[in-house]
Amino acid sequence: MGETAGERALSRIHSVRERIGDSLSAHTNELVAVFSRLVNQGKGMLQPHQITAEYNAAIPEAEREKLKDTAFEDLLRGAQEAIVIPPWVALAIRPRPGVWEYVRVNVSELGVEELSVAEYLQFKEQLANGSIDNNFVLELDFEPFNASFPRPSLSKSIGNGVQFLNRHLSSKLFHDKESMYPLLNFLRAHNYKGMTMMLNDRIRSLGTLQGALRKAETHLSGLPADTPYSEFHHRFQELGLEKGWGDCAQRASETIHLLLDLLEAPDPSSLEKFLGTIPMVFNVVILSPHGYFAQANVLGYPDTGGQVVYILDQVRAMENEMLLRIKQQGLDITPKILIGHQVAP
Repeated sequence: MGETAGERALSRIHSVRERIGDSLSAHTNELVAVFSRLVNQGKGMLQPHQITAEYNAAIPEAEREKLKDTAFEDLLRGAQEAIVIPPWVALAIRPRPGVWEYVRVNVSELGVEELSVAEYLQFKEQLANGSIDNNFVLELDFEPFNASFPRPSLSKSIGNGVQFLNRHLSSKLFHDKESMYPLLNFLRAHNYKGMTMMLNDRIRSLGTLQGALRKAETHLSGLPADTPYSEFHHRFQELGLEKGWGDCAQRASETIHLLLDLLEAPDPSSLEKFLGTIPMVFNVVILSPHGYFAQANVLGYPDTGGQVVYILDQVRAMENEMLLRIKQQGLDITPKILIGHQVAP
């Protein structure tokens, strides 16, 4: 017989609170034994290896075999840290990459509460500050300004945010040509300290831009590849193009080809390559929190001397790379790199 509609229906994903509640019902003694050992550690924070050690110590090996692949074991194995403030134990659980869940268990009453990120952090702060009875607490929100950006749902996208956004943007550009206008407006507004780059006011529409790019492409095709920008910049300005396309005919032609391809048939590769050619980074700030240097009673602490040498070497390499890229785009701009660090005694 075929499956019924009920059998084919997707099962509901239970919350972490429900999963712990189910585990309490099914494995009350085991769960109480583990959490009691965590509470007996006293106020503090436990790392995954400590949670695992307490789990192994509380449950005999024969019983652990029975608990394999159960929700009870999955919860403990997925715990990344435990905050213990008796009689409470709060867990930060990472069931899969990019997904976090927070829960708090009252070991005395066997009560379970699901926590938001803010509630979990407030509970965690009590390790250092104790209970807080007023609302006058400084809070810094470091969440990125990504309200209008899509969020990756696949774990393989983690660490590949640029590629993910390029795929999303190119798909949007492909299906809606009007989405090209933000790119056009950016190229028209792009400047550095009042120096116009990429496009000037002659370009007012996508049609005008495509026409100007084709004329520039034709003009460049009749020039030697190493012709410097200074010899064709007047023609570029007449067409509505400014500095930033390249320091010679070949580089300017390559950048123009990238944008023409992007306007005609957007794809992630051409979008990434074109955005990578636009000169945008001229000032960099590096924050380098150093360790200790030439001080008493700091044996074994991070050493500042080696880090200073490392940072200075990296800054020189970064400066050379920035100078090269800026020059290749036909600009005469000196980048600035500022290193912020603590004062070494």
